[in-house]
Amino acid sequence: VQLQASGGGLVQAGGSLRLSCTASGFTSHTYGLGWFRQAPGKEREWVSCISSIDDSTYYSDSAKGRFIISRVDATNTVYLQMNNLRPEDTAVYYCAGNMRGFSATLKYGSTPYYALPRDYDYWGQGTQVTVSS
Repeated sequence: VQLQASGGGLVQAGGSLRLSCTASGFTSHTYGLGWFRQAPGKEREWVSCISSIDDSTYYSDSAKGRFIISRVDATNTVYLQMNNLRPEDTAVYYCAGNMRGFSATLKYGSTPYYALPRDYDYWGQGTQVTVSS
């Protein structure tokens, strides 16, 4: 399985970017594709994910209301439309794939599994997003 991410760049605060991630080399029809980000000196942080079962979408509190995740089944591509970007959104963004079976209900304590990096088997190479103030 390969995940190829693109779309990062430099944008001013308040601007928008759209990230893309195309997955290939898998046959599962029940999977989840997600986005994480990691800023320098910080842990990898979950941003959003989408289920292939019913296109249900999930967002972190920081992404809710500003970011939109979507999926094109025919091309196995997931998009992350990021609007009203803030300097604190600056990070390397990674797409990730759970090809074993996405669950919207399993939790580790109070954290949904889909928000945990370990729930994902495959990772893209990362794309840099820089938001200037």
